[in-house]
Amino acid sequence: MKQQAQKVIVLGAGIIGISTAWHLAEQGHEVTVVDRQSGAALETSFANGAQISVSFCEPWANAGAPLKVAKWLLRDDSPLLFRPKLDPYQWRWGAKFLTQCNDAAFARNVRQLVALGAYSHASLKGLVARTGIKYHRLERGILHFFSSAADFEAGAQAAELMRQAGVDRRVLDRNEVLQVEPALAAFGEQIHGGTYTPSDESGDAFVFTQKLAALCAARGVQFLWDTDVLGFEASSGQIRSVRVRDRETGWARDLQADQYVMAMGSYTAPLLRPLGVSLDIYPAKGYSATLKIKRPQDASVVSLLDDTRKIAISRLGDQIRIAGTAEMAGYDNSLDTRTAKARCAALVKRYEELFPGVADTSEPQFWSGLRPSTPDNIPYIGRSKLANLWLNAGHGTLGWTHGAGSGRALAELMSGLQPALDFNFCGQAAPQRTPQVVLAS
Repeated sequence: MKQQAQKVIVLGAGIIGISTAWHLAEQGHEVTVVDRQSGAALETSFANGAQISVSFCEPWANAGAPLKVAKWLLRDDSPLLFRPKLDPYQWRWGAKFLTQCNDAAFARNVRQLVALGAYSHASLKGLVARTGIKYHRLERGILHFFSSAADFEAGAQAAELMRQAGVDRRVLDRNEVLQVEPALAAFGEQIHGGTYTPSDESGDAFVFTQKLAALCAARGVQFLWDTDVLGFEASSGQIRSVRVRDRETGWARDLQADQYVMAMGSYTAPLLRPLGVSLDIYPAKGYSATLKIKRPQDASVVSLLDDTRKIAISRLGDQIRIAGTAEMAGYDNSLDTRTAKARCAALVKRYEELFPGVADTSEPQFWSGLRPSTPDNIPYIGRSKLANLWLNAGHGTLGWTHGAGSGRALAELMSGLQPALDFNFCGQAAPQRTPQVVLAS
């Protein structure tokens, strides 16, 4: 039964929080969004890899992951870098990650990620059709290319696993890779093959989220910018209020609502611990470089995954975005450390190797963001142990891919509806088994 309209506070204004606010407003709720930044999508959603990668959603945890992580430990430019700290939450996350490094867990997690991805992609298409939002969208698919025969063989095996999960991932030889993306010709002799999913796409998450936030405001959603979330008051299994502080004036106050949504990415877990809500979310620091294109006719238009460096490359109008790597090193988001500088430089160097002279590498725009990662890559979506506290966090590298669907699904759950996908939502006794995906009306 659909719930009556309620007053809802959404904490966090990235792609997840803004999508949630939009869909809650569509369901008729009165929504207020709180964020410490001066606008939407200014942290983790700001400069990510730009890929809507429904078909490239494999969890990090797999049978071969522990050996790879061990080999990468001492490399500043490694794709996944684990920096051990005196942090019990990091070690707990790592221990649970290891429990997911087996074939059975991998297959189970893939099924859920594909289901959420398909639902989210359909939701995004429906939302874009209704609103007309433009965000440098390219519906050219995603091409994953390999620089060694062994990696290509492993990629072909992964493609077969994904096809079993209902994903159309095609295995291509070198010539077919170059037919899909001719701009790779200069690097062509080093390509052994690839896999391609024509249904995936790319676009600028920051631009999309900012425009959706503006549409939210036009629908009556209230925004409290430059506002820190300090904590909660709770009693009798309910949130009574959330304590916030204005960054400019220092004035602190309590906000009250019927329902509360936590969509604060990596900061969701530490803020909820005092309430006894334990979430396995830990930040994975990612990096990107955005370059101006000098030779547009020679730049790629298909969104790419470079298996050797584990990076994504996407065209955004007259710019190229190169993003990737993950550093499990706590909440440090700076760009001025030795490791950060090495990882940023590696992104630009690799692009120049792949596409020599195509982009201006003299003034790269570097960025880093804390991806809110779970050990199994499955996000928390649904009700927490507190009756009026809802979760929408832990999306890792797939926040842009899963943003529209996660926001829509949570808004449906909060409105007493059942989202049309097979996913283990938090706070439900058992997963629902409704595999169909329905476009938003």
